[in-house]
Amino acid sequence: MFDIQEEVRKLPSCPGVYIMKEGDTILYVGKAINLKNRVRQYFQSTRGKSPKIRKMISRIEYFEYIVTDSELEALVLENQLIKQNHPPYNTMLQDDKQYPYIKVTVGEMYPRIFVTRRVQRDDARYFGPYTNVSSMRETLDMLKNIWALRHCNRDLPRDIGKERPCLNYHIGQCMGPCTGKVDPETYRASVDQALELLNGHYQIVTDGIREKMLAASDALDFEQAAIYRDQIENLKKLGQKQRIDHAGSEDDRDVIALALGEETALVQTFFIRGGKLIGREHFFMDGADVDMPSEIVAAFIQQFYSGTPFVPKELLVSVEPDDRETLEDWLSVQKDSRVHILVPQRGEKAHLMQLALQNAQITLTQFAEKMRQDELRTFGALQQLADCLGLDEDSFPERIEAYDISNTFGFQSVGSMIVYENGRPKNSDYRKFRIQTVQGANDYASMEEVLTRRFRHAFDEMRKMSADQTDISLGKFTRLPDLILMDGGRGQVQICEDVLRRFNLEIPVAGMVKDDRHRTRGLIYQDIEYSLDTYHEALMLITRIQDEAHRFAITYHKRLRSQNQVASILDQIEHIGPKRRKDLLQTFGSIDTIRGLSEEELMQASSIDRRAASSIYRFFHDPSQNQTISEEDL
Repeated sequence: MFDIQEEVRKLPSCPGVYIMKEGDTILYVGKAINLKNRVRQYFQSTRGKSPKIRKMISRIEYFEYIVTDSELEALVLENQLIKQNHPPYNTMLQDDKQYPYIKVTVGEMYPRIFVTRRVQRDDARYFGPYTNVSSMRETLDMLKNIWALRHCNRDLPRDIGKERPCLNYHIGQCMGPCTGKVDPETYRASVDQALELLNGHYQIVTDGIREKMLAASDALDFEQAAIYRDQIENLKKLGQKQRIDHAGSEDDRDVIALALGEETALVQTFFIRGGKLIGREHFFMDGADVDMPSEIVAAFIQQFYSGTPFVPKELLVSVEPDDRETLEDWLSVQKDSRVHILVPQRGEKAHLMQLALQNAQITLTQFAEKMRQDELRTFGALQQLADCLGLDEDSFPERIEAYDISNTFGFQSVGSMIVYENGRPKNSDYRKFRIQTVQGANDYASMEEVLTRRFRHAFDEMRKMSADQTDISLGKFTRLPDLILMDGGRGQVQICEDVLRRFNLEIPVAGMVKDDRHRTRGLIYQDIEYSLDTYHEALMLITRIQDEAHRFAITYHKRLRSQNQVASILDQIEHIGPKRRKDLLQTFGSIDTIRGLSEEELMQASSIDRRAASSIYRFFHDPSQNQTISEEDL
């Protein structure tokens, strides 16, 4: 028996990480400069503690701890444990994007320039992060067009002259140092100019190119002068797009502003590089305690900058984070130079913060409206559907399965099963069925086969998992629906109810009914037809489900039909068996391509001799040889 109060008394008074647990579930991971004092606070009076913390404390059964040499080490360990376990009571950064950077390998004799999402401790130069990828690509294209720097992976100068230059060399987007015709000094001069551009020094680069333009003009090389003129114009345009805002200095800094809703926390970040605002992004903090803003900002800094490869010199924050000095030390280790966290009070920095706060609040307001609309389309629609059908609380349709049959005059009949959970499609649970026991166009019998196979799979999986003591939730079919929707009227509903009775299952079944113009108009449930208003959210959800079931079935049917048509057409040709059919399709790809080839071209397939090639050619071009092929077949 774990005695919490007794174990708290045993805690050491040193830095470390504590782990609050309920059974095998990790509820919360925290760090402390003094483990005894920090953990003891949780189990003293709950006065002043937020509802979230009180709820967590009520669930704690025991705790574990790990002693570290310093608070900085505790912070690093805490971050690792949070990322590995995703504790429900830790504030979690929802976003996991890795932003791209432009990398210039200045340490190489012939530096390369390319996009990367990993910043390493090497002798390269990195520029970014770029939240606007199109802007980054535009900059990269400009560098290629003006200076033609390489971005291949060849090891130069070792590989000079070993292979032919690539396409970029031939189209003028690479100087071709791999040819050995470019000396390192000339190449390095172009790299230096590209670095000036990436640093935002557009005027310096423009002045240099203008000098070249004038020199070319004086030498009567008007074609080259025109190229320089176009480069200057492009630089002007790019410079105007990049000058979004100026932060009053040439430093790198991030501006971090926190906006709080009733139950939501949003962080708006401005990325400033070389004094220019190059991008902005917002992040939602999952599980955030809105009563503890300093903790939210600390959690954001800790999680975001452990995943980003670049740490700026300065972080401007709207709220001072918990353990600011420890975070500064940790960020400084990440950057390998001193990093400062500041709460700006006046001047240009305060102006930037105010701008970030305004953007954060606007985004949060927009998000709240979007969440309201999304909830109406999903949970709200499900509630309307449950109310319409008179389903009680225990039968709330959290998981809906819908079925459809597709065939062409009975040929290649297939069935589809789609799944919606909480009002959204769950594609991973979709299933396809190729009808095995029914000949011809018999939708009722085909549907009976599909449903029988679906629920038989469920019971087979349950028995097997029970015998093997495996988690039942791991099965593909074991999760049963709360509601079944059939694409059809009373007949299809009756078929489904008969199958459910055979398996002793009680699951509500409704039929999705369409009007004369093939639009969903309502449901049939327990022999009663329920009409729904056109703008009823439940009707819109049902329509989406019905359309999705039909789309999934017909897509599968078309694929099977296409495969069989190709096989059946080639099988009609004399001297063409399975081996040659496979060889033809692998060599030429499609019937349409094969149809347009000459006999000599057909013989390029390894198994096709003169006789077989002649037979194929006659089949497609001599009407007397074939009366069954049609344009639709092709």
